[in-house]
Amino acid sequence: MSPYHHGDLRRAILTAALDVIAADGPAALSLRDLARRAGVSHAAPAHHFRDRTGLLTAIAAEGFGLLAAATAEAADLKDAGVRYVRFAREHPAHFQVMFTPDLLRTDDLELTVARTLATDALRSAVTQSRSDSGDAGDTDARLAGIAAWSMAHGFATLLLSRNLDDAVGERDPEDVFRTLASMLSRFP
Repeated sequence: MSPYHHGDLRRAILTAALDVIAADGPAALSLRDLARRAGVSHAAPAHHFRDRTGLLTAIAAEGFGLLAAATAEAADLKDAGVRYVRFAREHPAHFQVMFTPDLLRTDDLELTVARTLATDALRSAVTQSRSDSGDAGDTDARLAGIAAWSMAHGFATLLLSRNLDDAVGERDPEDVFRTLASMLSRFP
């Protein structure tokens, strides 16, 4: 391997890792392989991530930051759910790693901050929805948030694992999610 100066090795390793995860899952990830792909020494990735867990934690932190940005401007709870599903479709590797705590250093500061930002954005959508519907005192806000998250996360997970291929067909998955959310909001 010839020596190579990389302009942004951290980003190059993250991008290569995301490609590997999207294609073969997190189990296929190897810092040595990522270094080879980036054209650097096998020790170079460790300068940025320390180890495989550090790399996966950085991916999860980046993912939660992207999710927070994607859902922060949601018009309402249904829109937050649609944005959540869109995020999962556009960032499937991040999504897969973010919700697998066994892969991560869950006490990592960057991860904790990014996760809190994402949680706060989603919680804000739930609070606004409950306020708009006049339900502010009738149900437990935490349970309402869990219900909304479960629906969006469950739909996104089933969609990414191709368990909804027949049900969704050629329709836009975001439109299907909107329809489902509307259907469920009609139940008492």
